[in-house]
Amino acid sequence: MQQSKEERVHSVFEKIYGSYDKMNSVISFQQHLRWRKDTMKKMNVQKGSKALDVCCGTADWSIALAEAVGESGKVVGLDFSKNMLKIGEEKIKDRKLTQVELVHGNAMELPFADNSFDYVTIGFGLRNVPDYLQVLKEMHRVAKPGGIAVCLETSQPTLFGYKQAYYFYFRFIMPMVGKLFAKSFNEYSWLQESARDFPGMKELAGMFEEAGFKNVTFKPYSGGVAAVHIGTK
Repeated sequence: MQQSKEERVHSVFEKIYGSYDKMNSVISFQQHLRWRKDTMKKMNVQKGSKALDVCCGTADWSIALAEAVGESGKVVGLDFSKNMLKIGEEKIKDRKLTQVELVHGNAMELPFADNSFDYVTIGFGLRNVPDYLQVLKEMHRVAKPGGIAVCLETSQPTLFGYKQAYYFYFRFIMPMVGKLFAKSFNEYSWLQESARDFPGMKELAGMFEEAGFKNVTFKPYSGGVAAVHIGTK
C-alpha cells in the first residue's frame, strides 16, 4: 500500500534524526547558518515577545528565537517527529533555556489559539507538509495582528546553468552524500524530491497573500537555492 506524503515524511525524519544536523551542514555547505542569521536580522525579534517555530526539527531555530526573546519571552517549537524533538530537548537542556517548550504536533492543525504569537517561523519544513497553503493559513491564524510569519526554505534557482547544476546536485549527489554520511540513501532521495517540487519564490509569495498575509516580501540566498519569505498579519 502506497504511503501518503505525511506518512512518508514522518518515516524519513524518524530515521534520520541522529544525523540530521550534521547532514544539514554537509548538504548546504554550512550556508543554512548564514541564511538563518540574516533572516533573524530581518525579523528584529523583540525581548519579551512570543514566538512559534513550526516544524522545528532539532530546535536550532527555536533556540535562536529563545536567545532573542530572552528569559522574559516565550518560544514554542512544534514538530511531528518525536525523535527529532528528543535531540532538540537535549540541546535546550544543555543551554538551560527555560523559555522554550517543545511540543509534539501537526503543522496542518496547530494546537494553539488564534492570535497567540508575535512571530511564527517555519524553517526547511514547509516543503515536507501535505498542503503548503493550509499550513500558511494556520500560521496566519495563530499569529497576532501585526505579527509576522517567516518561511526560510529551499527554492528554485532561475539562472541558466546554475539551475541545472543545482538540480543535478540535489538529484544525484545529495542522496549519495546521505548514503555516505548517514547511511540513508532513500531518505535523502525523498528530501531532494520535496525540494525539487517546491514552489518558486513568486509562487510562494502568492500563497502567503492567499493565506491572508500583507506586505509579503522575499529574498533569495545563494543564487536562489534558498529564500526567505516574510508576511505580516
